[in-house]
Amino acid sequence: MGLSLTTAGESHGPGLTCIVEGLPAGLELDQARIDSDLARRQLGHGRGGRMKIESDSAQVTAGVRHGRTLGSPVALQVQNRDYANWEQRMNPWPVQEQIEEVHLPRPGHADLVGVHKYGLTDVRNVLERASARETAARVAGGAVCKALLRAVGVEIRSHVTQIAGVRAPARALALALEDFDDVDGSPVRCLDGAATEAMVAEIDALRKANESLGGVFEVQVFGLTPGLGSHVSWLERLDGRLAMALCSIQAVKGVTIGEAFDIAGRPGSEAHDEIFYSNERGYYRETNRSGGLEGGMTTGQPLIVCGAMKPLPTLTQPLRSVDIETLAPAQALRERTDSCTVPAAGVVAEAMVAFVLADAYRQKFGGDHIDDMVGAVRAYEQRIQWRR
Repeated sequence: MGLSLTTAGESHGPGLTCIVEGLPAGLELDQARIDSDLARRQLGHGRGGRMKIESDSAQVTAGVRHGRTLGSPVALQVQNRDYANWEQRMNPWPVQEQIEEVHLPRPGHADLVGVHKYGLTDVRNVLERASARETAARVAGGAVCKALLRAVGVEIRSHVTQIAGVRAPARALALALEDFDDVDGSPVRCLDGAATEAMVAEIDALRKANESLGGVFEVQVFGLTPGLGSHVSWLERLDGRLAMALCSIQAVKGVTIGEAFDIAGRPGSEAHDEIFYSNERGYYRETNRSGGLEGGMTTGQPLIVCGAMKPLPTLTQPLRSVDIETLAPAQALRERTDSCTVPAAGVVAEAMVAFVLADAYRQKFGGDHIDDMVGAVRAYEQRIQWRR
C-alpha cells in the first residue's frame, strides 16, 4: 500500500486541511517537529506582511492517539489567522454585504486561465486556491512523512543556492548531514556566508525597485536504502515522480536531479558514477553525478534534487493586464505579497520529497505497524548486504 496526501483550503479562508492516508500504525509523531517545519516555511528575507499575521501550527484532528498513528487517515488543520480580516469576503455561506469582484488577472498567475476553465467571473475564486498559502498544509503533511522516514534512518535537508542573479559558489566536497545544522540561521537559508549577504542585498535592492525575485533551492536526502522506485514502469521511476512533486509547488518551473545539465555537456566517461567494491564498504561510488538515482531507483547515495523558482507574479508595481469584465486595458491586481520566497520553497520541497520517498518505502516494504515496516527494511538491506 502506498500513501496519498490531499490538501484543501483557500489562502484567506478559515484554514487549511491536509489528509495523509496509508501510514502504518504505531508511528510516533512529535507536535513540536511538525510546528517547527511550519515555522521554517515562514522564514526568509523578503517575506511580506502576511507572515506577521500568521503563526502556523497544525492541529491533528484524526488518525493519531497519544502521539502515535492508528493506521487510519491522519488529518491536520492549519488555521488562517488572517481569516478574521476576510470573514465577509471568504465566508463559506452567503453574506448580506455586497462583495466586490476581482476582474484584474495577474500575468504569471492562474487567474485568467482559471476563470476561463471554470466559467467564473471573479478572479478571487481562482487565486485563493492557487495561492502558495496552500503549501502550509503540504508542509504539515510532509512533516508526518518525515517521521516515517526518520524511523528507517532517513533525513531530509534543503538550502538555497541562488536568488535572482546571486549564486552561492559551488562546493568542492559533497555536503554531509551536519553541514545543514545552521542553515536556518541564514536569513535566506544559504550555506555560504558571503553569498547570504549578497542575496540579502539583492532582495533589498529589487524590492525597492518594486520587483519580485526567484531563485534555486536544493534538497538533499541522507540514509536512503538502494532500490526505491523501479525501472519496470515509467509510473514507478522516482525521477519522474520527484520532478512532478517539485513542479507542483507554486512558481517552480524546473527541476534537476544530480548534475543534470552540467553532465549533458560532458563526454560519457565524465558523466557517470563508477562502481567499486571493498570488503569493508561493499559496493560504493566515489562520485554522485547522478544525484542518487539510476534507472529510476535510489542508489543508496544522497539524493540531490534542485528546483528553479520564477519571480512571484504579484508585483507591487503591477504589470499590464485586461479587465475581464470591460475588456479594457488595466493594471493587474495589486495584492499583498512577498518579494522572495525561495527560502520557504526549499522547506516546501522537503515536504514534497518526503511524501514521494515515504510513499516509495510504503509501496516496497508495506507493514500494518511501523515495526513491521522497519523490520522489512532491515531484512532487505541484509539480503543485499547494504552497509550504511
